[in-house]
Amino acid sequence: MFATNQSPRILKPVKPWFIVATLILALLLNLLPLQQWLFMPDWVMLALAFWSVREWRHVGLGWAFALGLLMDVADASALGQHALAYVLLGYGASSLSRRLLWFSLSLQALHVLPLFLVATSIQAAIRMIAGDMFPGWGIFVTPFLVALLWPIVSFFLLIPQYQPEERDENRPI
Repeated sequence: MFATNQSPRILKPVKPWFIVATLILALLLNLLPLQQWLFMPDWVMLALAFWSVREWRHVGLGWAFALGLLMDVADASALGQHALAYVLLGYGASSLSRRLLWFSLSLQALHVLPLFLVATSIQAAIRMIAGDMFPGWGIFVTPFLVALLWPIVSFFLLIPQYQPEERDENRPI
């Protein structure tokens, strides 16, 4: 009933350099100084969750920890704030990966929304434990924005993996 991933296309294996390039691009997008004016999505959180679901063998908790430390240094926040949130997000996404891939992209977004909410809550809790004030309820807009972007980003990140449309009669698949 819910399994709408019945596309006739077969995905090619992902290239490891493409995964690294998208994670670096997500990190660079997070470093843009636009977060003071707008609600910006956490691009690293989105890319990390996507690759943890799709390629959990390639993107593990080490990537999540390293990207989290880089975000901690870039944001000048408590060391380990992003790292802990990203590691828990990566673990949750990779543990849901087998089940999540059966759903359509919009239903996948609903399934990963709680992971994004938990990761954002962990970041806010660590800030408050370190002595900062509550950042306001506006920080919880970001997980919803990231979940809304899930289908769009998923579509674009899967484009390089699509097999060509032409058929070869000598090839069984």
